[in-house]
Formats: sequence, structure tokens, C-alpha cells
Amino acid sequence: MNTVDNRTFAFAEFVSSPFNLHIDGAQVRANGGNTFESLDPGTGAVIATLAAGDAADVDAAVSAARKAFITSNWATMPAADRAVILHRLADLIDQNSALLAEIESKDVGKPRAQAAAFDIPHAAQTFRYYADLSNNTRSREPFAVKGNEAWSVRQPYGVCAFIFPWNFPFLLLGWNVSPALAAGNTIVIKPAAETSLSALYFARLAEQAGVPKGVVNVVTGSGTVVGTALAGHSGINRLSFTGSPEVGRVVAEACARNLVPAKLELGGKGAAVLFDDVSVDNAAEALAGAVTLNAGQVCCTATRWLVHETIADAFIAKAAKSMSGMKIGYGGDDTTQLGPLVSDKQRRRVLGYVERSKSEGAEAYLPGGAAEVSDREGGFYVKPALLGGAPDNVCAREEVFGPVAYVMTFRDEDEAIKLVNSSPYGLANSVWTADTRRAKRVAEQLVAGNSWINAHNLFPHGVTYGGVNLSGCGGGILGPDTLDDYYRKLSVVRPI
Repeated sequence: MNTVDNRTFAFAEFVSSPFNLHIDGAQVRANGGNTFESLDPGTGAVIATLAAGDAADVDAAVSAARKAFITSNWATMPAADRAVILHRLADLIDQNSALLAEIESKDVGKPRAQAAAFDIPHAAQTFRYYADLSNNTRSREPFAVKGNEAWSVRQPYGVCAFIFPWNFPFLLLGWNVSPALAAGNTIVIKPAAETSLSALYFARLAEQAGVPKGVVNVVTGSGTVVGTALAGHSGINRLSFTGSPEVGRVVAEACARNLVPAKLELGGKGAAVLFDDVSVDNAAEALAGAVTLNAGQVCCTATRWLVHETIADAFIAKAAKSMSGMKIGYGGDDTTQLGPLVSDKQRRRVLGYVERSKSEGAEAYLPGGAAEVSDREGGFYVKPALLGGAPDNVCAREEVFGPVAYVMTFRDEDEAIKLVNSSPYGLANSVWTADTRRAKRVAEQLVAGNSWINAHNLFPHGVTYGGVNLSGCGGGILGPDTLDDYYRKLSVVRPI
């Protein structure tokens, strides 16, 4: 039996029975007995049946997490001992990477090779990074205060809640829960209804690694029911939400009523600024790959391409050629470069944006539209679109979340910076030029959480990734400060 057959067999075995909720180390049915179906975006077929939780299930999960925080030794064990378990968990992720990549491909629609090359191994590396960082973080810090002996103590917060989106379910889980667990917190995860499978598999791996029962809990179901109940639950101590600004506002309001701090990683409308000394071919290839990665369902990707007017024609021609040459296909096919969108709803959204953009006067260098894939009837496929024109066009202003790029031109550095900063978003931008001094100068003036130079979508461990304005607030991820977010600080003072 070859590797592909082994993967397929393992996935079929994994989804062979209806999935229950994972609460207090056990698989339990939803309180109301309701279920929902997960679809394969590449075919539209049902791949799994899952429990549809409700507020009572959320309450049970939070209670289990609270009990584990108090009665298990997870919060009180030495950081080195937790680090050993988290390293073991990272090893299990690596050992099961083929199946996890298959789960992500089937659930999200993304090319399996992309999930195997980045999503799964990067998540495992993130667990190792925070395990090691927590082991090397001082639990006590002295203060030099005249007349007193004073110090601060780092303690885990308690129950941390996580609400995840559907575009990078396992990667974002790894990025977010690893620092919380490393700090000694217990967690409740609400995965996206469209892509819940990898979170449920993660709970199994955590148990195998030796994480005590109740430390990791997963409640599946709709955002309006489960997400709302979790965000508004008075028993959580922190919450992290990744998703749209519109839902982020609702989540923040719910947390605020209970005075629960919320970390929000929201949408983006990233810009790539290309100066006239850039390698046109290299930049066009790189940005075409960025905007079609995960079918464009990437919040930080560059969807606004600001190109110096002297190279615009050459750049557009090269980018259009690269994008039109992408192999559109099923995520499980090894030759696929551009898989389907996650759902029919998302496909209709993307196609609607493209048509509206054209109706507002955008020039269509690549018109986009629905795509058909042989033998995959029923899948949610679209063609990449390359549009261009005025900066007030809808595709220049709003997040499309599909393989759609919008080109604008500029004459000088000041105009380029003004165009970038005209967006209410602020997640990630990139500057492309052979002039290093100019690249650094411009990168530091762009209003966002991240600026990249001569590349896009860079996520090294140790560098904080987060957003500002409509793109988020409350802290970032992947940096050392993220671990500190999951400790509460206690100051102790003794007069001497």
C-alpha cells in the first residue's frame, strides 16, 4: 500500500464515526443531541458528522477546565515538566503530520502539500518554541524599591478560551494555544464549524502526550450558539478570537461585560509596494503565489499591489501570466496549486466582489470567475482575478478573502505611503526594492503590525505578529510577549 493510500485509509478510519465533543478528557454527546455535517470543499460531499454543542456544553467545558486548573497539577507543575509534555505533543504532531495534512486538505480544501510543508510542521515548532521559552522565563522578578523588599510573580491566568476561523484551523490552533498551555493555563477551544476536525484530533494527541484531562476541551458547533456562549461566559479568564472585524466587535463587547481581556486577530487588506528598481519577474511570481496561497483565504496576504508607474505594465503582464498558469484542482491532488474555497457561501462572496469591482470601473487584467475541475463536480472552485484602477474601488478597500489582487500605481514614495495608510486595516504590508535604506524607511512608516521587505508572509518564531486598527488589538502571537500575555502578574511588597 503506498503513502497516499495509507493517508486515505487513516483519514477514512478517523471520520468513520460521528464526532462528539471533547470535555474533561471524554468524548461526550452534545447536550441537545444535535449534529451538523462537515463538507469537502473540493466535491461538496459530506465527510463527517459532528456534535452541535450549545450553551450548556460550553458551561460544562469551562467547568471542566476550571476544575483541571484547580485540581490537576498542570498549573502548578514546574515549567520544565510542562515543557517535556509539550515537546512530546509536538513530536506526536510531527509523527501524525501526514494524517493532519490530509485532514486540513479535506476540511479546508487547501492543497495537501501546502499543509504538509507549512501548517503542520510550523504548529509543532510553535509548541516547542513556547515550551522552551516558558522553561527559560523567570517566575519571579525583583524590584529595586527603597525601603522595601519587592518582587513580581508570574502565575497562569486560569481558563483561556479560543475561537478559531476556518482558513488555517490547525496552524492557528498551534500558534494560539501553545503559549497558554506553556504558561500553565487550561483551555476551551471553539473551532470553526466548517473545519473542526483537526481540533478534535489535537485533543486526542494532547491526551496521548500526557496533558491531564480537562486541560484541553473542544466544543464544536455554530458561532452564533457556541461562540456566543463562550465569549460571554463569566467563567473564562482570557479569550483569543481570530476572524472578521464585524464578529470581533461582538466578541469584544461580550468579553467586556465580564471584564475578560480579549486578544483579537482580525482581517486585513495588505499592500505590497513595488518600486521601480525591483526585479519585476521575481516580485510578480512571489506576489502571485502569495495571493493564491490557500485560495487567497489569508488575512495577512497582499491583495493591494501598489506598483511604480514606470514598471506597472511589465509587472501586470508577468503577474497575470503567473496567476493564469496556476493549476486549479482538488486539494488532495499532488499537482494542485490552487484549491477550492472553503464553502459555497465563500465562493459566492468572492465572485460577488469581483463582479461589483468590475461594475465600479475596475479593469480586469484577469477576469476571475467560477472554475470547473474535471471529476470534482460540486466543488467550490474559482479562477484567480487580477483587477486594477482607482483606490476607491470596492476591491481596493474591502477584504475579499479569495484569490483576487487589485493593482494601483504611484509616482513617488510619499504617494505610495499615503495609499497604503489610507486603509482602515493594519495587519501586514511589504516593501519591494533593491534600495535597502529606502525599504527600511518606508517599512517603518506603514501603519500595520507587520512590515516585510522583499517578501510577504514571513512568520519566524520570536517575532511578534499582530495587527492594529480594524486588524486587531490586545496583543499578537509568535513573539516572547505572547507568552507573557498568558501570565497574570502578582506584586509582593515587604517593608524592611
